[in-house]
Amino acid sequence: MAGTDKNRHIFPDPRKMGNEDITLVGGNLSSDLLLNAYQLGLFPWYNPGEPVLWWCPRERMVLKPADVHISHSMRNVLNSDDFHLTADRDFEEIMVACAHIPRPGQDGTWITDEIIDNYIKLHKLGYAHSIEVRDSDGEIVGGLYGVSIGKAFFGESMFSLVPNASKFAFIRLCQRLEELDFTLVDCQVYTPHLETLGAKPVARDYFLDELEKAIELPTIKGNWGMLFG
Repeated sequence: MAGTDKNRHIFPDPRKMGNEDITLVGGNLSSDLLLNAYQLGLFPWYNPGEPVLWWCPRERMVLKPADVHISHSMRNVLNSDDFHLTADRDFEEIMVACAHIPRPGQDGTWITDEIIDNYIKLHKLGYAHSIEVRDSDGEIVGGLYGVSIGKAFFGESMFSLVPNASKFAFIRLCQRLEELDFTLVDCQVYTPHLETLGAKPVARDYFLDELEKAIELPTIKGNWGMLFG
């Protein structure tokens, strides 16, 4: 398994959290701690100036790669030459864009400089990955980033500068993950955008059961550029 066992004891067992969504307050964002948290079904999500909050929601948005929903209009986009995909070419740029692109109903960002710095470290270790969507001129117009352990992909954030770019990134990612025998895409919490792409809410215990199976499978570490070339 990724990471080490020395930090695992700081996290409560999420199966025993009852009606709580936050499993722990505090800690740091070291690579070992992040990797161990993901394997336990936890992820950090907190506002600037707050201590780190480690979440394992009672209701989790998840998707099996084969179940990604492709609308008729998106099929036309996928079959066009408007976009093309790269991976792990501009990880920091994707994270910064996810942090700063305005979103309806959202004031500020949880993707702080501390988050960016520590996920860049995970990227350099071969666990965090970016998917870049480029236009015909090669300019980035959308994308997403996340963490991969075993055959689970933990989606963190996505953005679009033009219509359909983030949907293009997510659908193409899921299609490739299906080819690579991934069993789980963790979408964390509900958004209407994720729902339109096929993600569904499941109970925490079901998610944790699926996660345990997925993380026992081999991890594809390193740069994913060749996987999406």
